[in-house]
Amino acid sequence: MTEGINNELVTEWLVAHVPGFSPPIEFTLIAGGHSNLTFQCVDSNQRSCVLRRPPLGHVLESAHDMGREHKIISALADTDVPVAHTDGLCTDPEVNGAPFYVMDYVEGLVPHDSVIARTIPEQERHGIGLHVIDILTRLHRIDPDDVGLGDLGRKEAYLTRQLKRWTKQWEASKTHEVPEMEETNRILAERMPQQIGATIVHGDFRIGNMIVKHGKIQAILDWELCTLGDPLADIGYLLNAWMSADEVEQGPGDQAAIAAGGFPSRDEICQVYENNTGRDLTDINYYRAFSHWRLAAIGQGVYKRYLVGAMGKDRDIDLDHQKDGVQKRARAALSLLV
Repeated sequence: MTEGINNELVTEWLVAHVPGFSPPIEFTLIAGGHSNLTFQCVDSNQRSCVLRRPPLGHVLESAHDMGREHKIISALADTDVPVAHTDGLCTDPEVNGAPFYVMDYVEGLVPHDSVIARTIPEQERHGIGLHVIDILTRLHRIDPDDVGLGDLGRKEAYLTRQLKRWTKQWEASKTHEVPEMEETNRILAERMPQQIGATIVHGDFRIGNMIVKHGKIQAILDWELCTLGDPLADIGYLLNAWMSADEVEQGPGDQAAIAAGGFPSRDEICQVYENNTGRDLTDINYYRAFSHWRLAAIGQGVYKRYLVGAMGKDRDIDLDHQKDGVQKRARAALSLLV
């Protein structure tokens, strides 16, 4: 048996819903995720698909909606934003204890950290970096109504909604005091810029959530935080993850893939984004601070889930490191505002 998978019932479901899939099926947890659980499913003919399900145990309900994530990826299938093809959604908890969805397995490398990123040929890295920002501009050019995602969320007041949501998440997951979180929250609310336009916002747009092969991005992963709202939030987030080796030593981002070297600079990707979209990035440090603050709240939720065992047994995580990461994120957020 595989923890998080009812082998018999999930096998029956896959055979019924994924064309050509045949038992027996081997399930393997794919490393790298601290939120929704992701499994590779390999059938008797060595054909693969991927299954996504919520964490085990009690979780915050809004962050792990499988139907929502399945809807987003399916809606983007016919756009120029690369995503995996979806094979089906199971909403019956009797099958696996929780809803799940299945998508095609996309071959390639996921650069979770600089160690993996260094295996990418150096001559390909600059082009890959430009492809990353090009895909983000494509995503932000899509009219949500045109692809059936106009009801994904409210388009206006994105930052107001996000501050409310993640403040609630922080309060629900808090296990210790972090004064920098409270102060950053106060300043973010006080200095909130006016939102200009609304787009699909990925919410976790970084190269560690992408599959790379042949010098190109093959698929964008992890759409669980996707919503509608201010596109500059995605840019602020991406810039924070776009860290050099020197920056990694000073702040949150010890797994930053970009630190491998050879990728475009922050200034270069900002210039590409401004040229492609016409949006002004003058106030981008606000969005960078917001991103660090939000990630600290998310990181605290991860920390608490592991602390109480909601991610299952024997998961490989350093709890002290995770706790320290929340503190680093909070400090980084505040430093961009003061």
